[in-house]
Amino acid sequence: MYPHVPSCPACRGPLVTTRLWCPDCDITIEGRFDGGGAFGGLTAEQLAFVATFVRCEGKFTRMQRELDLSYPTLRTRLHACIRAMGFEPGDESGAAPEADDRRAKVLADLDAGILTVAQAIDALEKDG
Repeated sequence: MYPHVPSCPACRGPLVTTRLWCPDCDITIEGRFDGGGAFGGLTAEQLAFVATFVRCEGKFTRMQRELDLSYPTLRTRLHACIRAMGFEPGDESGAAPEADDRRAKVLADLDAGILTVAQAIDALEKDG
């Protein structure tokens, strides 16, 4: 079975599902069907990431252990999934995007061993 293809390989326009088939009873239904909702635009890799996110209950610490990826990498992949679903990632608390960038840099520096835990906590507390 092939994965859902969200766009035409020739012109890159959106594809519309028009036929469904049941292999158990051999019934075919024709019409225009939703192409998977918000998840229809995700690649197989992004769907696997979202499945891991759900399995880990959205806890990046668990995802870091399971996928052996840093916090900034996980956050970047999550934002790519959010954008592929047609949304724009944002902070509901009203923090400026620059604050998110500074936070990600501090966490990346911590992950790389440039900062100690104490230095990272101090830097994050200064940003509020």
